[in-house]
Amino acid sequence: MVLSAYLLVLTFVWTGQAAKFVVPPCDWHMFESNVDNCLSDFNKSLEASGYQDGCPWPAVKGNYNKLKHCVDDWANESWCRGHRSLVDKVFMAVHDTHFSACGQVQDPPLTTLIMLIAPVIITTLLLPLLCAKLTTYNIEMPSSLGL
Repeated sequence: MVLSAYLLVLTFVWTGQAAKFVVPPCDWHMFESNVDNCLSDFNKSLEASGYQDGCPWPAVKGNYNKLKHCVDDWANESWCRGHRSLVDKVFMAVHDTHFSACGQVQDPPLTTLIMLIAPVIITTLLLPLLCAKLTTYNIEMPSSLGL
């Protein structure tokens, strides 16, 4: 098996077929111009969702997946697949622009906090009183048992 692989490689090198497997360089211009088209379509789809008001994530998941496939396809077409920093820069810009509000966690209103915390505090304060009442409760035995 290994010998046949070596013979196949030697055959490719000897006949000049190995030169045909050289990967061409990344065509940056082609990648950037076509990714701009992908981003333009994505931005148009987001304008209808009102992403400025808050985090648009659940509503635009399908459009985001289309953008990801479009960018990945053009990375393959332009031979820039190995240059992951190009793709990463595109998505970092998208996240900075459209999804910056998604990571912000807001505290719930005060009434909700009180309703969540109050039962725990009341139980914590009343539990020792209940335990003291149960442990000091006198059980009276009937005198007929003779004890």
